[in-house]
Amino acid sequence: MEPIRVTSLAERPELRARLWDMADSWPEFMTQDHVANALHERICAAFPEHVHVGTDDSGAVVARAFAVPFALRGAGRDGTLPGRGWDQVLVWAFHDRRYGVEPDTVSAIEIAVDAGAQGRGLSAVMLGAMRSAAADRGFTEVVAPVRPSAKHREPHTPMPEYAARTRADGLPHDPWLRVHVRAGGTLATPDPVAPASMVIAGTLAEWRTWTGLPFDSEGWTDVPGALAPVRCEPDRNWAVYVEPNVWVRHQLH
Repeated sequence: MEPIRVTSLAERPELRARLWDMADSWPEFMTQDHVANALHERICAAFPEHVHVGTDDSGAVVARAFAVPFALRGAGRDGTLPGRGWDQVLVWAFHDRRYGVEPDTVSAIEIAVDAGAQGRGLSAVMLGAMRSAAADRGFTEVVAPVRPSAKHREPHTPMPEYAARTRADGLPHDPWLRVHVRAGGTLATPDPVAPASMVIAGTLAEWRTWTGLPFDSEGWTDVPGALAPVRCEPDRNWAVYVEPNVWVRHQLH
């Protein structure tokens, strides 16, 4: 395997314009989250020391990792990981930065690997870089609202049941949860599930464009790549996807 160079965006700001050129594997509907569209790219300017880029020998970007610092133990939060998961920590991070609230925790936001570089363990490498960057800045914990990578094959399995499933060796059944646990993470207790970690809503025409599906029947629609079914309501010309994630905690010291 050719070596991969991992650096922060603070170290190599010239890579910022190339972060989005990678051929990632996100389904189209997953790019329609309003919180993500408002804040995700702004992480590059606000928290470049928590953005990591993996490049190959040719200089091509083959992996990226985004994280944000925030005050998990701030007023009204008290160390409780939010049920609104991914969306909530992203909003908290920018709120805290604007109002000068001192962060005490780092949350993973995204780790993505180029479609042509998958299967080489780069996700674990990027997770390690994320953990090291947080530790180097004095943080004692990284949390992650994990999107289990194989859950889309079982959209009707309740997330608590899926997250609790393990292999014979005691490691999680899900490959991405397994990477986190091998890196030192543990599923949050007593309940690791963030039931509404990301919410994506749109008209039926929008959902047809995003998925190529008809979206013409009342009820639940299975969408490739979704971790749970999408609620379709033709009478209201509306469909909503509420994605559950799994909170993993990484103690750094």
